Amino acid sequence: MRACPGVTVLATSREPLGVVGETVWRVPPLSAQDAVELFRERAVQDTGALDPVRTACARLDGIPLAIELAAAWSSTLSVPEILRGLDDRFALLVSGPRGVAARQATLVASMAWSHDLLDDADRVLFRRLGVFAGGFTRETARAVCGGDMLGGLRRLVDKSLVVADTRDAVTRYRMLETIRHYAAARLAASDEQETIRDRHLATMLGLVEDLAPLLDRDKDAWRAAVEVEQDNLRAALSWRPGDPEPVRRLAAGLPWLWHLNRHGPEGLSLLRAAIDLRPDARDALQARLLAGLALVADTARPLGLEYDAAQAAYEIATEAGDTGTAQLARLLSAVGVFYLDFDTAWSLAEEARAAGTGFVVDGAVALQGMIRHLRDAHDEAEVLLRTAIDGLAARGDRGVASTALGFLASSVLYGGDVAGARELAEEGVRMARPLADYHRVGSAAAVLATVEMAAGRLDAATEALDPVIRLVAGAEHPPFVPGLARATGQLRLLAGSPEEAVTWFNRETALLGGTEDVYLAPQTLTGLAAALRAVGSVSEAVEAGERALALARRIGMPRVEADALSELALLDPARAVELHHSALAIRAEHGLWLSCADSLTALADLTDDPRLRVAPGQDVREVVEYARRARGRRGRPSSGWASLTPTEESVVRLAADGLSNPDIGTRLFMSRSTVKTHLSHVYAKLGVTNRTELANLAGQHLGT
Repeated sequence: MRACPGVTVLATSREPLGVVGETVWRVPPLSAQDAVELFRERAVQDTGALDPVRTACARLDGIPLAIELAAAWSSTLSVPEILRGLDDRFALLVSGPRGVAARQATLVASMAWSHDLLDDADRVLFRRLGVFAGGFTRETARAVCGGDMLGGLRRLVDKSLVVADTRDAVTRYRMLETIRHYAAARLAASDEQETIRDRHLATMLGLVEDLAPLLDRDKDAWRAAVEVEQDNLRAALSWRPGDPEPVRRLAAGLPWLWHLNRHGPEGLSLLRAAIDLRPDARDALQARLLAGLALVADTARPLGLEYDAAQAAYEIATEAGDTGTAQLARLLSAVGVFYLDFDTAWSLAEEARAAGTGFVVDGAVALQGMIRHLRDAHDEAEVLLRTAIDGLAARGDRGVASTALGFLASSVLYGGDVAGARELAEEGVRMARPLADYHRVGSAAAVLATVEMAAGRLDAATEALDPVIRLVAGAEHPPFVPGLARATGQLRLLAGSPEEAVTWFNRETALLGGTEDVYLAPQTLTGLAAALRAVGSVSEAVEAGERALALARRIGMPRVEADALSELALLDPARAVELHHSALAIRAEHGLWLSCADSLTALADLTDDPRLRVAPGQDVREVVEYARRARGRRGRPSSGWASLTPTEESVVRLAADGLSNPDIGTRLFMSRSTVKTHLSHVYAKLGVTNRTELANLAGQHLGT
C-alpha cells in the first residue's frame, strides 16, 4: 500500500483488517424510514397500518436480513402477529433469500458464523454479556462477567457484536437486540447461566442500593441514574434465584421510578410478584414493598389499592420499628383515602406531618392544601400549597410539586386572576415535562388548558391538550390521568362539538371504575350535564346535574355545588332565578369571583336588570352586593325552609347526615360556636327543637 499511494481499496468485512492506513467506517443499521420501506417492499401482502411495521423494524434493529425474513411472513401472519413472534425471533426468521451463501441465508446461521469466528475466551464473554437487557458499562460488565475483560470487549466491538456509545463521559455498551437474543440463547445453553444471572441481579441490586441516598436529596439525579438501567432492572427482577431476598430488596428500591415514569402498571406487577415471594412476611422489607405498592398505585391506579396497601405497610412497619417506612405509609394512606373522604385524609396527613420529615412533611402539607382547595378555602389553600411547593421543588420532587402547582393555579384562577393562574399552570407543565409520564404531564396540561379556556383562548387550550392526548392514546394500559378527559370534554363543548364532549366526559367517568363517591365524579357529571343539554338530551342532563349536586353536597365541594346549581338553572326555567341566586351566594361566600361573573350575567339575562352586568374594570364584588340587596328587597321569608341562607342550608345538610358540631365546623371551616349559632337560627326559622325533627324536615326538602 505504501508503494502505491494513489490506490484506494474499499473492502467490506465484519471486523477491521488491521492494515496501516486503514480507516474504519461502521455501516449503521437502516434508518427508520428505510427499514419500513424495505419491509413493505419485501412483504408479500399489504402490511396495513404503518405503526406496527415501524415497531417491528425497530425491534429488528434495522438489520436488512432480519427485516427481509420477517416481511416474508406477511403472506401467513399479520404484522402484529409477526411482532409477537419476534419474542422467539430465531425460530421465526428461518427462511432466507435464495442464491446467497449459507451463512447469510438465515438469521441464526449469520449469527452462528460470527460467533464461530471468535476465540474461546471471547465466546465466553459474548454469551455472558447476553444477560444485559439494557446495555452496560465497563464496570457493570466486569462485575458480571469477571476477570480482565477489556481486551475481549474491544474485540467484540471491532467485530460489530457490541456497539460502543462514547458520547458521554462514561462509555455505554450494548448489543443490538437480535445479537443479544443469540448471546442469551448461548448463555442458556451453557452451564453458567445461573451464576451469571445471580451476578447480574447482585450488580443491579448494588447499583440501586448505592444510589438510594440520592432519593432524599435529588430525585432528578436518582431517576436519571436508575432509569438508564430500566431494562436490566426488569430482567434482574424476573430472575428467581434460590434465595428470594435479593429480588425483594431490588423491588423495594425501585417504587419511586415507577411512581414517576409511565411504567406504573408494570411496577405494580413486579412489586406484587416480589411481595408474593414471601406473602406472610412481617418484616421491614415487606413493609417497604407494600409502601412501594401504594406509592406506585398513587399515579397508576389509586382507587381500591393505594389505601389498603399503605395501611398494611404502616402496620408491619410499626411492628418492625421502621419509622421511615411507617411515616411514608401514613402519608400514602392519607392520599389513598383522599379521593373518598377529605376529613379522614386531613387527619392522616396531620399525623404524617407531625411524625415525618422531608418529603413526608412536604407531601402532607401539599395534600392538606389540595383538600382546602377542594373545600374552597382558597386563602388557606394557597399558603399550604406554596409552602409545600418550595420544599418539594428544592428536593427534586417534581411529580408532587407539579400536582400542587396545578391546584394552586386553579385556586388563583377561581379568585379571578387569570394571568397569575396561567403563569402557575405553565410552571406546573414545565415541572412535569421531564418525567415524560402520563399522570403528571397529563394532569398539568389539563390545568393549563382549563386556564386558557377561562381566558377564551381555545386554540391555546387545544395546543396544551393535543400532544398529551396523543401520548396517552399510545399507552399499553389506560393510564390514570384525572382531569384530562374532563378538560378535553369541556374544550369540545366550547368549540361547538357537544357530541364529542359527551364521549370525553364519559371517558372521565369510566376512569373512576363506576365509583361516584370520589371527588372527581361531581365535577365530571356537571360537565356531562352541560354536554347532554347541548345535544338535546334534557332528561339525561337533569339526571346528571342532580347527581352532581347531591355528590357535591355530600362530599363538601361548594364550587362544584354552585356549578351544578347553575347547570340545573339552565334546565329548569321556572326555578332559574332562584337557582342562579343560590349559586351566586355560594360563589361569593367562598371568593369564587370568576364564576360569580357568570352567575351575574345569567341573572341579568333573566331579569333584564342591566345593573347585574359587570362593566369593564368594575369590581365584581360591587355587583354581587347589589344582587344581594336586590334579592333581599324582593323579600326572603322570615320562616320556613325558603328563609334559610345558603350557609344555614349547608349546616342543616351536614347535621341531617349525623355530623357533630365540631365535624360540621371542620367541614365548613367555621368555629364550633358559629355552628351552634347557625343551628339556633335554623331551629327558630323552621320551628323545630332538636336534631331528630330537623333531620326529618330536611329529608323532605333535600331531594335536589
